[in-house]
Amino acid sequence: MAADLKIKLNDGREIPAIGLGTWQSQPGEVENAVAHAIKEAGYRHIDCAWVYGNEKEVGDGIKASGVPRDQLWITGKVWCTYHTRVEESLNETLEKLGTDYLDLFLIHWPVPLNPKGNHPAFPTLPDGKRDVDHSWKLSDTWKQMEALQKAGKVKSIGVSNFSEAKLAEILPSAEVIPAVNQLELHPYNPQHELVAFLKSKGIVAQAYSPLGSAGSPLLQDETVVRIAEKHGLQPAFVLLGYLLSKGIPVVPKSVTPARISANIEGAAAAFKKLEQADIAELDKLAAEGKQRRFITPPWPVDLGFKDWKNPV
Repeated sequence: MAADLKIKLNDGREIPAIGLGTWQSQPGEVENAVAHAIKEAGYRHIDCAWVYGNEKEVGDGIKASGVPRDQLWITGKVWCTYHTRVEESLNETLEKLGTDYLDLFLIHWPVPLNPKGNHPAFPTLPDGKRDVDHSWKLSDTWKQMEALQKAGKVKSIGVSNFSEAKLAEILPSAEVIPAVNQLELHPYNPQHELVAFLKSKGIVAQAYSPLGSAGSPLLQDETVVRIAEKHGLQPAFVLLGYLLSKGIPVVPKSVTPARISANIEGAAAAFKKLEQADIAELDKLAAEGKQRRFITPPWPVDLGFKDWKNPV
């Protein structure tokens, strides 16, 4: 079964390699999507975040699935305005999801925002730029993450959207090495150097937006389409299988039952069918002029990614 595909983390736990993403899933859609994914399609991994604003519905979907909690992997993320109060963020997430622990808890972005600003999620300065708390150290956020793991409220801890430079702000003082770094990863943004660095540190790279964004050109890319036709696959499955072949867990988002079911089975099929030559071709697309990110929030700080144009 596709749900049996797992990847081992540096803390000894195994993360289901294919999960359901819930970002931008609209009210009234995500509960049914989650319930279908777990009960009908066999997913055992659900990726959530406080800032998505839909954790209550995700929790309702998990409950409606009827699958016992200990058979599921649930990921949550502490948002930028909660860097100084990580446990408070976690408690809100646990209450909404209806569970007493998370399998994986991530720092969503390495950008502490003013917790007392003019908006609970996206505080801004008078000039319209996001209100960053430059006095806060990411290493202090990580210390709180470690404390929550010791307390048993989260099983594994990690980060998201961290460059090598941002990891350097927490690794020297870390008692626990992050288990995961969740990133935008696909053939147009493969981040080869960063993924290799993570591997050297025992950190698993995980892919969000593995299919790109809505209307993504990835699904029409001539190389992706040609490889898909060669193996009798859909382009989306090739994109997922490409990452799985590298030991990178994926969390494609969908609210359409048929697509949710197809993604998990198609990804597993592509994982088996793709050849090393296919992976090599896809690896070259970005360097050949197609490098592109689809998720670039206007953070007024340098995130340390060479290709990211920050509005500093």
